[in-house]
Amino acid sequence: MKKFLFALLMVCLPAVVQAAASAYPTDSMKPDLRDQASLQRGMALYVNRCMGCHSMEFQRFERTADDIGLPHDLVEEYLIRGDLKIHDQMTIAMSKTDAAGWFGAPPPDLTLEARLRGTDWLYTYLRTFYRDDSRPWGVNNALFKDVGMPNVLEDLQGVVINNCTSEELEARGGFSGTLDPLTGTRSGQCLTVQAGTGSMSPAEFDQAIYDLVNFMAYVGEPSRLQSERIGTYVLIFLAIFTFFAYLLKREYWRDIH
Repeated sequence: MKKFLFALLMVCLPAVVQAAASAYPTDSMKPDLRDQASLQRGMALYVNRCMGCHSMEFQRFERTADDIGLPHDLVEEYLIRGDLKIHDQMTIAMSKTDAAGWFGAPPPDLTLEARLRGTDWLYTYLRTFYRDDSRPWGVNNALFKDVGMPNVLEDLQGVVINNCTSEELEARGGFSGTLDPLTGTRSGQCLTVQAGTGSMSPAEFDQAIYDLVNFMAYVGEPSRLQSERIGTYVLIFLAIFTFFAYLLKREYWRDIH
């Protein structure tokens, strides 16, 4: 029992530490694992922007392609790098030793990151990097203060400037502010994107991050849709079985009464 409680504590501790680390409000993001187009775009963004440093070593290309509706030949041509094959796991060439020397710590494997952090956390985190020349990579993050990761999506989102103190940023939220219904602009924002510095509009970038986090949610639990489908069949079976069991019970009790 003691070993079980200790193991449970080790599982829960990261979530407790994470929750206490920042009071910054997270934005809601509800994954849709049935949206294959979103999952396909998310996989492409992960491979092209994240997979240089972050592996998904507990997931295979072949399983992913089959689940999200991508032909194997297209995956092999556009989404597999180096010597990897369609049946291989989604690993990277960077060694953990080299990564620790470059970044201070090896970048985490992303297979279970959505289950560990939560999709709301990831969706907010990836959208709230901002310029901070005091940091080694020249950026910081509103949700994860003093982050050790470069902003690899800055050319898509644009250069984000923080106009508030750390306390104001946590209290207000980054992109929140007073919306002017006539102009569509917000006043009092802490984070602002410099005009003309990103290749995507704010709505397009939010959609891209949604797709990426949606894909990470799928990888964290690739059998979820199958489990839900089986669960539906089980409930239907139990409903039918209960009906016949009730009829059988009535037949038995008729002779007793």
